[in-house]
Amino acid sequence: MYLPTTKVISLVIVIVDFHTHSLASDGALEPSDLLLKAKEAGVSRFAITDHDTLAGYLSVKGSQAARDVGLVSGVELSCRWAKTTIHVVGLGFDDSAAEIIDMVTSLSDARIERAKTIAHRLENAGFSGALDGALKVANGSQIGRPHFAQWMLDAGHVASLTEAFDKYLGAGKVGDVKAFWPAMAEVVRAITASGGVAVLAHPLKYRLTGMKLRALINDFKAEGGTCLEILNGRQPEVDMKRLSQMAQSSDLLVSAGSDFHRSFEYGPTLGVDADRLAAGQYVWNERALNGSVGSTDRAVSNGIAGSSKTVESTTGADAPGSRG
Repeated sequence: MYLPTTKVISLVIVIVDFHTHSLASDGALEPSDLLLKAKEAGVSRFAITDHDTLAGYLSVKGSQAARDVGLVSGVELSCRWAKTTIHVVGLGFDDSAAEIIDMVTSLSDARIERAKTIAHRLENAGFSGALDGALKVANGSQIGRPHFAQWMLDAGHVASLTEAFDKYLGAGKVGDVKAFWPAMAEVVRAITASGGVAVLAHPLKYRLTGMKLRALINDFKAEGGTCLEILNGRQPEVDMKRLSQMAQSSDLLVSAGSDFHRSFEYGPTLGVDADRLAAGQYVWNERALNGSVGSTDRAVSNGIAGSSKTVESTTGADAPGSRG
């Protein structure tokens, strides 16, 4: 007679997210609401990485909501490499350090000058009031092309945000203004000098050839970068595996994030199951992020408290298909 035996296994589910955006840049949620949403998603290590500003992070730093999701300092900084705009995420830095403050201030100024140039070009194309309109949409946050796109939609100049980028703001269009971003080396130096970890964000989004991507990663490491973002948003598994291999061959840490901006049907959701990531040197183990290493259990070796889930499994000599 078949008598199955039941073994109760307690699994630790670890959810992290080290790439998100709030209303302080081009996200849709207040920083406090973003934290609540992260908590609902079960996130246990989190970073708000707004574009070129610490405002979102600083507004919730030290709150109970921040503690609930293990918030660490974060920012996504714009820079240039080989005539290409690159984004570098900074994590776990001292937010009072002069180096990071000076860099963010410089980038904020660059964004304003860039916005003026975009507006001038749009006005020459027949869209008057572009700067005031985009600034109103930005409402004090870091201004960027998404704010111009929203203004164009609100003003009835386009039927969708996609149309705004496809016709006027996307790569090679009239509103595609290359800002005077600092060199990648300067941005990496500002992060590391402030005690943080420099992460090369979404490496495949730059659409570089394989040779150029390898050159970018090599230069990033040579300049002091130590981590590669191997999972970003709804990235295909094959891309994650490719980046994981590149991180391993370059002896770089790995990071992951949703790149969450707002909730919509086909967009990324907050939180990344750490178990999806191939074994590697996880950025959340770094001292700068207050991680701890010591457990040999993969589910908890990242030093993050996760949520437990009880699973019943049928095992033993009497299980179907067993031979003995």
